[in-house]
Amino acid sequence: MDEQIRQIAERLRGLRDAMELSTAEVAADCGINQAEYERAESGEHDISVSMLQQIARHYGIALDALMFGEEPKMSTYFLTRAGHGVSVERTKVYKYQALAAGFRNRKADPFIVTVEPGDRPMHYNTHDGQEFNLVIEGRLLLSIGGKELTLNPGDSIYFDSRLPHGMKALDGQTVRFLAIIL
Repeated sequence: MDEQIRQIAERLRGLRDAMELSTAEVAADCGINQAEYERAESGEHDISVSMLQQIARHYGIALDALMFGEEPKMSTYFLTRAGHGVSVERTKVYKYQALAAGFRNRKADPFIVTVEPGDRPMHYNTHDGQEFNLVIEGRLLLSIGGKELTLNPGDSIYFDSRLPHGMKALDGQTVRFLAIIL
């Protein structure tokens, strides 16, 4: 995990340097708190997919370029076999598996997200757009704008991702769900 985060941080710094921008300018351009952006660029802290997506969209680059260091190449279709999505382990709690990493000009970013159980406090994110989640296995506690909802296998939710949202695995069991970020 640490090496992946460091590599992403290097790509963020490289993008900023290439555009000759300060951290304050990137943060302001993308609607991100400057201190939060600087923590991400340091490579010592978790970097949310939503933050990377905001930066990628604002500067017109592929999310994959920031996450994986590669530009997507496919424009007709992109097949991801079961268990073979491009993986990003953001923390020991969250693991993301990108399902459309090789498709150019995507309108949405689908992931299989794995949430490990634990006693950690819920971490909240906000980002422009909308999000769809479908629970595949386990039970998920999802908080959206201060309202807590329990999702069981087969349950889905579509929400405004500008609202603070966070998740936690329930019952001491791992949760897996499909997340589509629009």
